[in-house]
Amino acid sequence: MPPKPSAPGKKAFPLRLDPALYAALERAAAADLRSVNAEVEVLLREALARRGIKLAVAEPVKRGRPPKSGE
Repeated sequence: MPPKPSAPGKKAFPLRLDPALYAALERAAAADLRSVNAEVEVLLREALARRGIKLAVAEPVKRGRPPKSGE
């Protein structure tokens, strides 16, 4: 089965983690009702903010149905 394409505007890359660290991430993600990927992103953003590293403001994801064509 081919890998799923990443979300638009997201950079995909392989990441190797210690199994115990991954298990802890899974527990934290479940407690926050997030995917492991989203949890890692939140934790990285928090860590960068603590170090005073500013990120560019991301454009919000457009949700819902696209407008009907011709209207």
